[in-house]
Amino acid sequence: MKQILIDIAKAIVEFPESVVVTEREEGDELFLELVVAAADMGRVIGKKGKIANAIRTVVKAAANRDSRKVIVNIVSDEEQNS
Repeated sequence: MKQILIDIAKAIVEFPESVVVTEREEGDELFLELVVAAADMGRVIGKKGKIANAIRTVVKAAANRDSRKVIVNIVSDEEQNS
């Protein structure tokens, strides 16, 4: 799941070198945190959150093959450092 999220994010953003994904497992749930540059937040979120929802849908569909629940959180690198 992590690599799928990285590949999708790098294809969308203007600064792919700043894309970082961390994962944490709790029971049968997998938490993925996508960190992008603050300047790329608009690209990743999209109008009314459509891009973010599409990213979550694709990752959840991939996780569904393994019968896992995935939660994707998107933050900017500025938010993560504060």
